[in-house]
Amino acid sequence: MVDRERLAALVAAVGAFHVTDRGLRAAQARIAAALAAGEVEPTAVRAYLSAVRRYFEPYEREARGQLRHVDRELERLYQLQYNLAAERGVVGRRIEAVRGVLDALAEVRRE
Repeated sequence: MVDRERLAALVAAVGAFHVTDRGLRAAQARIAAALAAGEVEPTAVRAYLSAVRRYFEPYEREARGQLRHVDRELERLYQLQYNLAAERGVVGRRIEAVRGVLDALAEVRRE
């Protein structure tokens, strides 16, 4: 038997989602009514838990796939940022070296 408080918490958590699936919405309404009436049958609980699992498991897989994609993109961007920062350092040193040559040229021309 499922703990009524845990079941009620699950019903509330599912209720916080905007569910458009008619099957889950009906299961949600049935279990909420059963909880309110204090008459929660084990078969109703099993049916509800099954409906919740069927609805939410694909979303979890999809979200995990999206997270993997975002993580790969972030890794690519971090590498790009690292490479650009290194390139910026090289260009900065080149500018300093060129500026040194141009400053020396300007001194020689003044003489």
